[in-house]
Amino acid sequence: MGDGKNKNDKDEAVALKRGAAEIVEAAKVQVLKTEIKPEVTENSLKVLERRYLKKDDDGNVIETPAEMFRRVAENIASAELIYNPGADVEKVAADFYEVLAKFEFVPNSPTLMNAGRDLQQLSACFVLPVGDSMEEIFESVKQTALIHKSGGGTGFSFSRLRPKNSRVRSTKGLSSGPISFMSVFNAATEAVKQGGARRGANMGILRVDHPDILEFITCKSEEGAIANFNISVALTEKFMRAVEMDTEYDLISPRNQEKVRSLRAREVFDLIVTKAWENGEPGIIFIDQINKFNPTPQVGEIESTNPCGEQPLLPYESCNLGSINLSKMVRDNRVDFNRLERVVRLGTRFLDNVIDKNKFPLPEIEKMTKANRKIGLGVMGFADMLIKVGIPYDSEEAIKMAEKIMRFINEISHDESANLARERGPFPNFRGSIWDKPGARPMRNATCTTIAPTGTISIIAGVSSGIEPLFAVSFTRNVMDKDELTEVNPLFEEIARKLGFYSEELMKKIAKRGSVRGLEEIPDPIQRIFATAMDIAPSWHIQIQAAFQKYTDNAVSKTVNFPNKATKEDVREVYLLAFRLGCKGVTIYRDGSRKEQVLSIKRDGKQQVSVAGSPAVFQELSPRPRPTVTIGRTEKIKTGCGTLYVTINEDEHGLCEIFTQMGKSGGCAASQSEGLARLISLALRVGIKGDSIVKHLRGIRCPSPAMGPGGTVLSCPDAIGIVLERYLKWKKTGKLEDNTPLKEGREELDSMIGACPECGGVIEHEGGCLVCRICGFSKCL
Repeated sequence: MGDGKNKNDKDEAVALKRGAAEIVEAAKVQVLKTEIKPEVTENSLKVLERRYLKKDDDGNVIETPAEMFRRVAENIASAELIYNPGADVEKVAADFYEVLAKFEFVPNSPTLMNAGRDLQQLSACFVLPVGDSMEEIFESVKQTALIHKSGGGTGFSFSRLRPKNSRVRSTKGLSSGPISFMSVFNAATEAVKQGGARRGANMGILRVDHPDILEFITCKSEEGAIANFNISVALTEKFMRAVEMDTEYDLISPRNQEKVRSLRAREVFDLIVTKAWENGEPGIIFIDQINKFNPTPQVGEIESTNPCGEQPLLPYESCNLGSINLSKMVRDNRVDFNRLERVVRLGTRFLDNVIDKNKFPLPEIEKMTKANRKIGLGVMGFADMLIKVGIPYDSEEAIKMAEKIMRFINEISHDESANLARERGPFPNFRGSIWDKPGARPMRNATCTTIAPTGTISIIAGVSSGIEPLFAVSFTRNVMDKDELTEVNPLFEEIARKLGFYSEELMKKIAKRGSVRGLEEIPDPIQRIFATAMDIAPSWHIQIQAAFQKYTDNAVSKTVNFPNKATKEDVREVYLLAFRLGCKGVTIYRDGSRKEQVLSIKRDGKQQVSVAGSPAVFQELSPRPRPTVTIGRTEKIKTGCGTLYVTINEDEHGLCEIFTQMGKSGGCAASQSEGLARLISLALRVGIKGDSIVKHLRGIRCPSPAMGPGGTVLSCPDAIGIVLERYLKWKKTGKLEDNTPLKEGREELDSMIGACPECGGVIEHEGGCLVCRICGFSKCL
């Protein structure tokens, strides 16, 4: 009896203890859910309201940042029940909410936007195959449209397509080649994005040994061409060795694997360098290096990446990404590895759950994604972390820190993936994968880590983007009534006040130049740690990228910034260094290289500036005088306001003026057309290119479009754009066209590199993408 009583008493005590523990745990969950409030800046809140928070049918925001994070946390945590019906979902949701609300971990944009909502499409990255038949090509076009409709971006390799002018057996005609079909995908993207808030983004890749490689390298030489694509050349190991040895290499037909001809490798490489130097494209990927680390070679060969290049994927694979905020992992000027480990484990579990909660846009994508379960845990705020621990970005210490941090993240993420495999089972294609080794633990995910461009999520978190250095230490923003507001990096302001050199005058001085290096008022150690992108030599950019790549499963997104004065040889050396250091790809941008770049940072007083949203301070330009005699051509075009006569004149320097005459209509339409023509004439005599003017005129609509023999003329400005576009083509080809309006609509302002098309702020170049840190605009995702 006594033994039984003691046992009952003991059981009761254990039960009471367990019950008390559960009550305490439940209380903790409730506290986490109700008391942690996201600390958002004014700018972060604007971006969240504009792009992420739920809205009602009238466009009114009906969700707070805390409610958004709770929506996401609870939705993703519910995946626990798939594997364990008794899982403590509330506790997992509370843990997820904590790291989200503290901005310690933030998933990619589609997850923030769509988790717990009707769409529930949570991935940003997709790769689709492009086969060598008309049926396969247009099936991929259809699938692209469906992915873009859901808010995703797509990558393609066009290397399987037969070369231009190859014989087509079924029709006895000639093939038009990969670049022509890229234009089809580009047009489909343009059509889809007109109806949605998210912009479709594409990556187009062609192997360097494809017979049409020279056309591909130059296909974006004209600004605005194939505007919805980033392009990259897939460089092979064989090609790079031929470059180093200055020998020829073979071009191979993908149709029959036969040699077509040979080219001198250095000449092709130099053409890639020249085009990248001119406008940042094409980028390059080292395709053999990528496949060397392909986790599932038994499934297939990797041909392409996502739009920003950091996520190599097999055809029909998708990947969901998330980033750890390294700035939040510093305590007392040291990295808090205990906190970092907790966030890595939660981030890995979160991203694995996302796969199960995702509504995929295509069944083929769902099948392949769940078979390999790739995730991409990365980082942001690296530059902020370096500042907090007192390490300059361009230093050996920074390289060591990059390796140390990423090695730790990679190892902990792999360990957590192995834990998940024990709990849930390994990814289905585990057998035959690189993880399938004697004595090794099964893995839940084929890949665990990726360094992505964090774009808008770093704006939300209020930290530096990805592994990029600071863009600017201080900048000026215009507010209402033409008042100027100087905004300063908060870490810099804190240090400046603490050390006693802060002043409004100094902050304004910094805002005019972007950089603090070279300013006598600022102590040398502070100048060193507050490096901006343009302060840093290109070789340091590559070395930091290579340090992260060393311990990253997938690839690393990073832009190598060059000053405008950089030479082609400078670009060439960076490409070769990236190859030697084991990078999987490179994106470069030379400041001001885009013809239509409007805004830039002032350096040493030599260049006009506007930084992060302030209006541009332009150098005053004067139009060249109108000559006494001009030559030109007049064309008649029908508009909704009547017949418009457009006269285009040239002088010895090129286009110099446009005149318009509005038939018998007169009135407001005539006066507005005349005013527009005068402004165009002024722009032409200042030196603005005609192509640029066309882009901004085409597609403008008025209430009274006109149907002509060749199509619709949307407005008088559209009519002027049509005539000017035809005139420019005539000058280029020597052939006159009929009065058929050319392609309806205009390209988005995405081609206006440097200026944000939505708010006018400065566009940052980040990993092949463009992002505005003022309003959150992103060309990609």
